[in-house]
Formats: sequence, structure tokens, C-alpha cells
Amino acid sequence: MYRKKTVLNYNIIFLLIVLCCISCLAIYSAQKTGQYKENFVLQQLIWYGVGTGIIILVMRIDTEQLYRLTWFLYGLNLFILIALVVSPEAIAPTRNGAKSWFVLPGLGSIQPSEFMKMTLIFTLSRINVVHNEKFRVRTIESDIKLLLKLTVFTIIPIGLIMLQPDMGTSLVLIAIFLGLVFISGISWKILTAVFGTVGAIFGTAFYMVLYHAEILKDYFGVQPHQFNRIYSWINPEEYASSLSYNYMRTITAIGSGTVSGKGFGQGVVYVPEKHSDFIFGAIGEDYGFIGSSIVISVFMLLIYSIVSIVLRSKDDFSKYICTGVIAYIVFHTFQNIGMDIGLLPITGIPLPFISY
Repeated sequence: MYRKKTVLNYNIIFLLIVLCCISCLAIYSAQKTGQYKENFVLQQLIWYGVGTGIIILVMRIDTEQLYRLTWFLYGLNLFILIALVVSPEAIAPTRNGAKSWFVLPGLGSIQPSEFMKMTLIFTLSRINVVHNEKFRVRTIESDIKLLLKLTVFTIIPIGLIMLQPDMGTSLVLIAIFLGLVFISGISWKILTAVFGTVGAIFGTAFYMVLYHAEILKDYFGVQPHQFNRIYSWINPEEYASSLSYNYMRTITAIGSGTVSGKGFGQGVVYVPEKHSDFIFGAIGEDYGFIGSSIVISVFMLLIYSIVSIVLRSKDDFSKYICTGVIAYIVFHTFQNIGMDIGLLPITGIPLPFISY
């Protein structure tokens, strides 16, 4: 049932190397017109090195071992998220209205919710495998039980993350949940109701933010700065000097790149956090529409490579993990680029493998 032999996928390795090169070039250009003095390129290379080491370590872990560790990892991550909420400001300071990071001497800032993204993928994947092995004959009742289990184990970390509050990461967990529900084998009748309900909830929430924000604030604890992101997205010109400043500057940077861009390191448009959340603005300014399209194409090839693994794999646990990773990368990429070009509200979600 489980994979025993590690097989290198050279397509994915090559694409990750390409994304590393794109990241370093974009960050180098972005930091020239950014508000910080640090050499983020060097730090990014260091973290890429750390990431490579983690990849090598994880590749040595057999899938069956990962399967057995799933509940331990889930419990550990929940414990860390709870610890973050109750920790003093000295080690878990509030930044930009959110208490989302531990500050550790010598290590810098660590965001526990990032680890929960992969842990949730493992957890929901195991739930799917165990349930489908137990209920080989599908019924509406068994499908509803599976849906409830997937929902409960997703809502718990989302609730803890919203206490920070961190809407962006919560949306990523919802995307992972929907991706794994989609391929769980649950009846399409139930899936139609689920996706319709999710759409209705987001539609209702959007309506409430626009016309009844005080209800969300008083009864659900949603912070005013989260409303501001919606307002600045709907009417960016009105808030050009305040709420939508970053967005307007990013649009200016991307637009100034026109078709072929200004050239490497020639960007001059100042954008706050240009090296991280708004890195796509630096790419658009330097390399224009052509360069931006190439970057998007690299992400599409990466997703295609992971999909090909899903189609070839005979291990259900691995299939679910790959699907969760696809949902994770797709949502991150779509949301980050979407917010940079004005299609979506700003949420602070970075561009995978490229943002600092």
C-alpha cells in the first residue's frame, strides 16, 4: 500500500531551481527600491539551502512512517498554536494587528501556522484513506460522516489561527480542505451542496462587510483592518494614499513594465514590502508581460508535474498529499498574483518559492 522506494522527479527539481533563480533575481531588484537595507538575496539563498536540507531529510522518511506520525504532528501543531495565543508579547509580539509569530533569539521569527498547512494536508489525507478503507461501499450516510470528520479537523486549527487573527492563512487551510474534499470520493450531490454553501458563506460575508460591518465586529470579532482590505479593493482610488497605497504602487510598477519590461535591476517604482508580498510587481516592472507570463507558466508546469505524480501513484495516501499540495500552491499563487494586479483583495499571502 505504501511507497518504499524514493524516486527523484527531475522535472520538479529543475522547476524548483528555476524558481530559486527567479526569486533571487526578483528580490535583488526589489530590495534596491525597498524600504529595508538588509541583503535579502543572501538570506533567501540561506533559507533555500535550509529547505533543501529539509527536503533531503523528508525524502528519507518512508510514507508509512509519515502516515503513522500524522496524528502526533497534528496534535503538536495544535499545541504550538495554542501556546502562541497565550504567550507573552516578549516572545510572541503583535505585528500589524496580528499575533502570528514567535520571536526566537538567533533564529528570528517563526510563524507556526505555516507548519499547520502541511500538517493539515497529512491529517485530511489520512482521514480519507482510513474512511475509504472502512467504507468500501459508499452511501450518503458514510459520505456525510467523512465530510463531518474532514470539516471538524479543519475548523479546529482555523479557529486557533483566527484568534491571532490571520485571515490569509485561514483561507489557505480552507482551500486545502476543499481540494481534499473534492477528490475524497464523496457523492457529487453532497459536494454540490458543500461548494454551494461555501460560496454562499463567502458571498454573505462579503455583503456583511460592505453593508453591516458592525455586526461582524460585535458578534464575530472580525477586526476593522480586515474590513479595510475589502474597502480598498472595491474602491482603490479613494484610498490611494492610505489603505490601497501598496496596491496602487504595485499596479504602477507592473504597468510601467509594459510588454518586455525595463530590464534586470532597472525598476524604480517604490513599493512597500516589494521583496515579499508584492514581489510580482518587481517581476512585472523588470520583465513586463512576457516575463510575468513565463513565471506563471513555470508554476503551471510545476502543478502539472505534481498532477502527473497523482495519476501515476498507486498509493492513496500519497495521492491525497499531492492533491493537498496542489491546492496549497494554486491558492497561494492565484491569491498573491491576483492581489498584486487588483483581481483579489490584499491578504498578505506570499508567492510560493519566490517571495522572501
